[in-house]
Amino acid sequence: MTALFPNYQRFNFEIVSGQSITLTDNKQKQYLDLTSGIGVCNLGYNHPIVKTAVQKQLNLIWHTSNLYQSSLQEEVASLLTNDNGSKVFFCNSGTEANEAAMKLARKATGKSKILAFDHSFHGRTYGALSLTDNPGIKKGFGPLVPEISFAEYNSPAALKQITTDLAAVILEIIQGEGGLKAADGDWLQAVQAKCHEKGVLLIIDEVQTGIGRTGKLFAYQHFNLDPDIVTSAKGLANGLPVGAMIGKEKLAAAFGPGSHGSTFGGNPLAMAAAKAVLETIDQAFLDDVSQKADFCWYYLQKEIAVLPMVTGISGRGLMIGIHLDPKIPVGKVIQQLQQAGVLTLSSRGNTLRLLPPLIITGSELMQGINIIKNVLETMTVH
Repeated sequence: MTALFPNYQRFNFEIVSGQSITLTDNKQKQYLDLTSGIGVCNLGYNHPIVKTAVQKQLNLIWHTSNLYQSSLQEEVASLLTNDNGSKVFFCNSGTEANEAAMKLARKATGKSKILAFDHSFHGRTYGALSLTDNPGIKKGFGPLVPEISFAEYNSPAALKQITTDLAAVILEIIQGEGGLKAADGDWLQAVQAKCHEKGVLLIIDEVQTGIGRTGKLFAYQHFNLDPDIVTSAKGLANGLPVGAMIGKEKLAAAFGPGSHGSTFGGNPLAMAAAKAVLETIDQAFLDDVSQKADFCWYYLQKEIAVLPMVTGISGRGLMIGIHLDPKIPVGKVIQQLQQAGVLTLSSRGNTLRLLPPLIITGSELMQGINIIKNVLETMTVH
């Protein structure tokens, strides 16, 4: 008997504590975590710097309204933008950040049409859900926000759909919920060029790819892109609820006083955590993530890609999708891995998704991959 709505399909154990990359359940079973709470706890669990920052703020004040100045918000915004003149709006989640981006794009341009892509995921509230190409999670909730259209991700044909009547184009550099499909660099450059040509804003959703996940603070930085709006959440405060919309300075006038807001957005506890996270994820940290990722991908190609039930590996950095033969259900693999003491995720297309904490060591990565290999080798493709 439960008093909760049944909207989550939960595993039959509870995580009760965590330390670094190890989680412990209510039966004292320990797990090597390769999920980061779905890309949230990039610095692992009980990270001392983040914990100390939050505890310090907890003893000062844990909520105040946005009617007052906030030096913490200013500091986090400066770290997010590298003081490049962009502006930041703080909220509580990736969905809210994408809602804000949608509103800002429409208000700043005076246009309402937005182009998104097939198999995209931008959230579950009405605006964000309307930008998401997943019929299963939309069923029963219509009608959704009008004037949203979709194009084929990574396809040159999509460029023809970028026209002057659009307010914005929104895309992910890697489609986290869409099967870990990564965008081609040349295609991204072409999309940006067409947006500039047609006077269309480019929104990049970095909710899952950002905050160091791919070896850069944001994944778009691998391709020297210059988006008009970037959305962030998940790993930004290492588990405390936070979201951020980052927009170019030219857009600031469209979000004047009273135009948009959030009761809890920029909450002092979340800001204290976000500041600690961003100060920890410096260039040396990002370089280390890249080195571990290079090692990991070499090992994945050598040991996992060659298995008969694996049809491919996609992603970038420490955002990895192992695509499985349809005869090997990913749900069964996840449960077998749980029994073996490893936590993993799924994604579209029977994909095993790995989002390990960025603090994981090379040897711990190898340990996890070896367990995945051993579990997969027990399964036969008939």
